[in-house]
Amino acid sequence: MLISLTILLSSLLLGSMVFFAGIVTPSIFRSLGQQEAMDHTRHLFPRYYLWCIVLSGIATLTASIAQSYIAMLLVIVLAGFIYGRQSLMKKVAEARDRWTDTDSPQDKARYKSLHKRSVIINGFQILVLLLIVFANQVLYPR
Repeated sequence: MLISLTILLSSLLLGSMVFFAGIVTPSIFRSLGQQEAMDHTRHLFPRYYLWCIVLSGIATLTASIAQSYIAMLLVIVLAGFIYGRQSLMKKVAEARDRWTDTDSPQDKARYKSLHKRSVIINGFQILVLLLIVFANQVLYPR
């Protein structure tokens, strides 16, 4: 029962991440000007990260109670969201503002490096969640 709930929460988290990265963010950037899109996403990202922290936290808890190996994987996913919301998101925003103000190549490189880090973490989290969802189908076929 708890494993099923863990997989359901992991699937919901995975779907939320893919929807946000594949639909929401690109739509914002296509619909609005660059600066407006940046301002809009700056307001969305804290909510996105909070949603993902809540889902991954509950999924981690249910997996821990079920004494499943999945809990270890979900701790990694949860840690990535906490780091993203509490540290990386602020650094990316500051680097973007600095680059906008100075237009220097160093500031642009710093922004791009931090943004790339957030994309890599997000991609890694998606891969881990895919592993959780699909490995469960192999280990616990219905």
